[in-house]
Amino acid sequence: MSEQDTDRPSEPTRSGFVAILGKPNVGKSTLLNTMLGIKVAPITPKPQTTRRGVRGIYTEENRQLVFVDTPGLQRAKDALDDFMNREIRGALVDVEAVLWVVDLRRPPSEEDREVASLVRSLEPSVPVFLVGNKVDVAKYPQEALRLYRDLHPGIEQIRILSALNDPEEVFALRSELLALLPEGPLYFPSDIRSDQSRENWASELIRESAMIHLREELPYSVAVKVLEWRDPEHDDQPIYIFAEIWVERVNHRRMVIGKGGRMIKEIGKTARKQLEIFVNRQIFLELDVVVHRNWREDSEALRELGYAG
Repeated sequence: MSEQDTDRPSEPTRSGFVAILGKPNVGKSTLLNTMLGIKVAPITPKPQTTRRGVRGIYTEENRQLVFVDTPGLQRAKDALDDFMNREIRGALVDVEAVLWVVDLRRPPSEEDREVASLVRSLEPSVPVFLVGNKVDVAKYPQEALRLYRDLHPGIEQIRILSALNDPEEVFALRSELLALLPEGPLYFPSDIRSDQSRENWASELIRESAMIHLREELPYSVAVKVLEWRDPEHDDQPIYIFAEIWVERVNHRRMVIGKGGRMIKEIGKTARKQLEIFVNRQIFLELDVVVHRNWREDSEALRELGYAG
């Protein structure tokens, strides 16, 4: 190495937070997972899949993006909804950019207008990207996009993509966000992709499985708490995970268990396959279903589940 190379100043580190915002079920979690190249947020076709602000971390050399995937903004009906809406507003503090995600299959709804109002209230210095998602399955994407633009006429950064099926466009957006970052420290080690504990991550994947398999009304009264994660002593042994699925009524418990235990077996099978993909080893998953009446209105239960401070 020459003396000239030694004297050359090193490139400063750059970092910042990016909030992903939108109404329920527009594809925010799918966008985050594609940005990271790994699944850190649960995904189902049903609203309320994301309940807490999941942080996903992308590091490229000396730059680090910390994405905050927020729950879908909606009118609060219980203490859980209140918590989710607070998570959204908290995610908008001290961010370098906001990704406002909309579903191009449909025109704006009242929930979209509420999100747009929140976006308009941001400081003008915060760049906002209007991300029109699901373009691959939208019949009239340009018409829908025009209606969303009308909700925030001052918006300049507009991107159209499919978070599920168009990774190149997602990566291009990620490169734009990397270029926006100011000088700052790397908040997480470069090999970290999420700030969730492994227990929280596993509980969300199990809840995702429950939401996929259960009937329309029941998933929103289901929560999951991982009580034990035991690593094996030997590499040829499985990881042991024990989790409780919380429901609000006795008849809900019967539905989750299913006739002859078939439903709980299907939920466990789907969740176990997802977990094994990401930890790259065999898992023994044990599930129990317990009744916690009206847990969505119980502040202590919400704290126990990690939905309140």
